[in-house]
Amino acid sequence: MRILVLGGTSFVGRAIVEDALRTGAEVSLFGRGKTGQELFPSAIRYRGDRDVGDYAALRDGTWDAVVDVSGYFPRHVEQAMEALEDRVGRYLFISSHAVYQRTGVGPGSDEDTPRRPPLREAEEIDDDTYGPLKVACEDAVMARYGSRATIVRPGKVAGPYDPSDMFTYWVRRAAQGGRVALPADPGQPIQIVDSRDLARLVVRLLADERPGAFHAVGPAEPTTLGGLIETCARVAGSEVEIVPVSPESVPPFFPLVRPNRASQQRSPAKARAAGLPATPLETTAADVLAWDRERGEPPLRSGFTAAEEQAVLAEATPR
Repeated sequence: MRILVLGGTSFVGRAIVEDALRTGAEVSLFGRGKTGQELFPSAIRYRGDRDVGDYAALRDGTWDAVVDVSGYFPRHVEQAMEALEDRVGRYLFISSHAVYQRTGVGPGSDEDTPRRPPLREAEEIDDDTYGPLKVACEDAVMARYGSRATIVRPGKVAGPYDPSDMFTYWVRRAAQGGRVALPADPGQPIQIVDSRDLARLVVRLLADERPGAFHAVGPAEPTTLGGLIETCARVAGSEVEIVPVSPESVPPFFPLVRPNRASQQRSPAKARAAGLPATPLETTAADVLAWDRERGEPPLRSGFTAAEEQAVLAEATPR
């Protein structure tokens, strides 16, 4: 199979390329060429910049499938499809659970859950625009490719090379042990999908030529945010005491803290039936811990600093 990946050297794209190569696929990469040039020496590379609509490198060539990992604005997707024309068999778009409406949705919601209104005219990505922009991207892919379109909507993706720090924060913090400040209910449901499971699902969907939308969520067994922290500690051989603290004055997008519990309880049934694996949370945590230590545990951009956490814990009521 010949697969073109639009953005394939960072985290999710990297995992997809690794799995595709494992299956013997011929992989081509399209990107700016600024990162990951040492990766995947066997891959064919095309250079271009989606931000300025530079797809000239894709005017020739044919592929069985394209995987769009880096489409955030509708123009990204539409310009790519215009450049590729009918020289690809299937267009698989990596979307997000942010496409769904935030109210009136119960636990276990499936891929038919009502989506938010599409947004086409936006130049900035934030909490209000990200989901609606992804909706517009999905609509563009479906309108162009129909039964040859596949949409994958991941939950929070975790694994080595994750640039977001969202899962890495808790892995590192739990490994340190002691009293851990949690500005949320420890019973909050949480869904983490291993990046390698997501990659395996993508490659399987392409091989089977499956159309439609699929949730990519995990882990293997349902868990809570408190359970996730305890799992990370157990993997690291440490002991923690989770201390719930007031969410007031906590920065937005605190790692894995979500006010909407239902958004962390999507149904994985359709994706599981299509081949989504279920890596145990312990394995994901252990691999992220090893990767983080190997890279020297650089400063994280999310979560409490050590000083901030100590100040919050000092104000918390002792158990």
